[in-house]
Parts: sequence; C-alpha cells; structure tokens
Amino acid sequence: MKKSRGRTGRKRRRKHLQSFIDGVSCSHKLEYIKLKKWLKDRGFEDSNLRPAEFWDTGRGLMTAKALQAGDLIISLPEKCLLTTGTVLSSCLGEYIMKWKPPVSPLIALCTFLIAEKHAGEKSLWKPYLDVLPKTYTCPVCLEHDVVSLLPEPLRKKAQEQRTTVQELYMSSKAFFSSLQPLFAENTGTIFNYSALKWAWCTINTRTIYMKHSQRECFSLEPDVYALAPYLDLLNHSPNVQVKAAFNEQTRSYEIRTNSQCKKYEEVFICYGPHDNQRLLLEYGFVVMDNPHSTVYVSSDILLKYFPPLDKQRNTKLSILKDHDFLENLTFGWDGPSWRLLTALKLLSLRADEFTCWRRTLLGDVISARNEQQTLNITAKICHFLIQETQHVLLQISQLKRNNENLKNHLALVEALRLEDLKILQKSAEILCNLNMAKT
Repeated sequence: MKKSRGRTGRKRRRKHLQSFIDGVSCSHKLEYIKLKKWLKDRGFEDSNLRPAEFWDTGRGLMTAKALQAGDLIISLPEKCLLTTGTVLSSCLGEYIMKWKPPVSPLIALCTFLIAEKHAGEKSLWKPYLDVLPKTYTCPVCLEHDVVSLLPEPLRKKAQEQRTTVQELYMSSKAFFSSLQPLFAENTGTIFNYSALKWAWCTINTRTIYMKHSQRECFSLEPDVYALAPYLDLLNHSPNVQVKAAFNEQTRSYEIRTNSQCKKYEEVFICYGPHDNQRLLLEYGFVVMDNPHSTVYVSSDILLKYFPPLDKQRNTKLSILKDHDFLENLTFGWDGPSWRLLTALKLLSLRADEFTCWRRTLLGDVISARNEQQTLNITAKICHFLIQETQHVLLQISQLKRNNENLKNHLALVEALRLEDLKILQKSAEILCNLNMAKT
C-alpha cells in the first residue's frame, strides 16, 4: 500500500511541476485575490482561468482544465465592463452632459481612468486599476532615438500616433479644467499629458469591441469601447481562432475557443490577422514567426532602381497611384507580393511596351525581358532591405550596451527587425530559385 501511494505522490509532484514549466501561477498574489473578489461581487464566477507569468509572453491566463474547440473560455457579466455608461453614471456624468462641444467617447473613458486612478483607495475600480500596466510600449511611449530605428512606414505611423495623442490632450484641456469643482488639487496636475497618454494606451491596447447606441452628450465618433477586467489578461496568438461577442441573453461578454488547449497551458485569443508592425503600433508587442508578418517597401525605395531619365516615369507613377499600387507593397514568408511584382513590372515597361500597361495590372506577361528585369530589380530591393536591416540591428546592439534605460524598448524594435530579416532572407532565397528556374 505504502509503495503505491509513494508512486502516486511522485506522479502528483511531477504533474504539479509540469504545470509550472511554461507558466508560474500568480493566483496567490494579493492584487489578483482582490481582483477576483471584486469580480465575484459583480457576478463573475470562474475557476478555470488563473493569472500566470509566462517566460515568452509575460503576464497571461492559464487554464486549469483541458479546453476543446467550442468551449467557453470566459463569460464576463455586463456589470464588470467599463463603458461610457459607467462614466455617465459617475460624478463625471453631469459635467460631460453639459459640456459643449460634446467630448468623444474615447475622452470620456480616458477622463474616467485618470480620475479613478487619482482617487486611489476611494475608487470603486481600484482592484482593476491595480493590475493595469503602469507603462506601455506603444510607439507614443517610445523615445525618439528608439522610434528612429523603426522601419520607415511604421516610423511614419508612430509619428502620427504621437501627434494624435498630443492633439487629443490639447483639445481636451478646457474640458479637464471644467472638472475643477470635483477635485481639491489643480486639474492641470491631475490631467497632465503623461496621465492622458497612459489612459489612451490603456484603452487602445485593452478594449474589446462593443457597440453602444449613440448618445447626444457625446461627439459623433463611434462609441465601441469596453474595458474588460480579467478578460484583458488574455494574450494574442495568430495561431488560434476564437468567437467573441456580447451575449444579449446572458448579458455577458463571451469568448469561445475554436482550438484545443491542454491543462495548465496559456490560453490565447486572436486580436486579428495583424502583421508585427500593426501589433507594435496598436498593442506595443511583436510575435515571433508571425505568419501575417510582412516587410513594407516604400515608393522611395521602389524608384531607386529606375532611371530618372525614363520619359514615362511620371506617367507610370500616376497610373500606379490612381490604381492604388504605391501602398502595401510587401515581402512576406512566401516572397515578394503580387502587388509589389505588378508595380515593378509596370515601372519596367519599355517605351514600345507602354501601351500594354493595363494588361500589366491584370497580371499578364508582357515580355520575357520585362519579367526578367522585374525579378532582377525585386532581388536588388530585397538585398538593399537586408543590408539596411542588418545595419539597424548593429545600431540597436550598440545602443543596448550604452543605454540601460532603453533596453526593453530596444529589445522590442530588435525583435521586429530580426523577424523582418528572416522574411527578407527567405524572399531572397525564393527570388534566387525563380531566377535559376528562368535561366
């Protein structure tokens, strides 16, 4: 008897150890105990998901039982969701209703988050606020030196994101001042730029899509945000499929998995088929071996390899622009995209072939010479981007040595660039094989 119990004990210990190979449970941490109690008081019951720390994704949720396709991952009652309805029923409501011109649903939620964070212990939402990230890694939060290392199209979007948040802050200052009667401290110190940036990133990276009916007290921007405590601990994976929606019958936001998940594994959801540039821009992270990842080719790089003396150059560019062939030109895991090759084919047309430009856009072969030149130029662009990426990776490794405070941000850009390099090297290989097949 004793022997067999010993074996079972060892087995149980092994199983217990196995459960923590990938992730370490955080259920015992005070902030999660308080959050679970707070959610329970609002009608949320869940014994399957546990907060955990994973070596590759950081904080997430692990399952305490095996999940099958079709299983309900989580069902979060409406009372747990933070929406514009929550904001209007708070002390901010009357100020929002009388403010003209009306504020946007986004600003209403940002204001609520900042005010509740400032309230500290007095906030009804404290258990949720305590588990929110203190800082973010969206481009708006990155140092200028780090942003300059991003690929060109993303660098441009990062600048646009910064401008958006700055303009949002400037245009909301008067509204923030109108809230002064609610605070003992000066609203200028509570609702400062860094507080707004934190609130904006919280909403941008963590909200679920939930359509609300248009209210007169808000501007015409769509009211589609809901913050979902606990549910927002679920991390993204491009390799899973889920169904997520608000269930009108149960009055809960529900997520069902279309994939299997073993006991004690991390449970993932999919934010959408996003490439790494989009993931970094919107959520502040990248995914290695992301099947949706692409490397973008800007029109400036495109033109580097075409003679400026080509009399039809400007006409060709106009045609490409009119037919939307100057954007979303990419290299992917399967080589250059059809759009990139088509744009290069059109630019490679000789004067005597130019009348065939419509056929080019339809994918027709115009001549063997045109095909060959297109492949050669595509390969040159690919090699140029490989060299550029390697150069940036060298800069990053030097900066990492000298800037301890930028290490995390630099590691993020490095991960993005390393993925780009893999894609470009794979594309170079594909182009080399295509060339060999043609000769």
